[in-house]
Amino acid sequence: MLSRRVLIGAALAGPVVSPMSLRAEALKLNEDGLPHVDWFLQSLLELADDVALASQNGKRLAVMWELRGCPYCRETHIKNLGDPAIANYIRKNFEVLQLNVAGDRKVVDLDGETLSERRLAEKYGVRFTPTFQFFGESVDAMKAKAPREREVARAQGYLEPKHFQALFRFVAEKAYEKGTLRDYLRAQGA
Repeated sequence: MLSRRVLIGAALAGPVVSPMSLRAEALKLNEDGLPHVDWFLQSLLELADDVALASQNGKRLAVMWELRGCPYCRETHIKNLGDPAIANYIRKNFEVLQLNVAGDRKVVDLDGETLSERRLAEKYGVRFTPTFQFFGESVDAMKAKAPREREVARAQGYLEPKHFQALFRFVAEKAYEKGTLRDYLRAQGA
């Protein structure tokens, strides 16, 4: 039974802090209220330039769609991007652009159309957060395609760390040219 003595003793002892909660408390938010990640791409929000820059650096462009207050986005930042092995793999192979599914910043799409983040999300059918969107490597080849056909892979919702890292490996290894992510995960034993 809880008593005043137990509650006071617990308060004096201080909060119980686990390593996971330390990482959660360390999340900094940007002006949109989304978690800030120092190594994410600082973009002028011109997707063609971002794809070209990533390619120039021997990387691929990944777009992380988020929403302020999204618990699954937070979990992705804490468990997945907070894992040094996963973060290092992504940093080495990808430029990650963070977009807000309800945002108002202006983005120039691959076809040259300028839209708000919200309208761009609608154009690509992004409805869930987090959503990871991966584009092809050639801007010229993508311009004439319908929006969803420009993507080589997409994952919606929270993924456990092993599946999350496998998603990025799937794109980095161009396994999408041979089959689906599901096939890739099955072959990896994930």
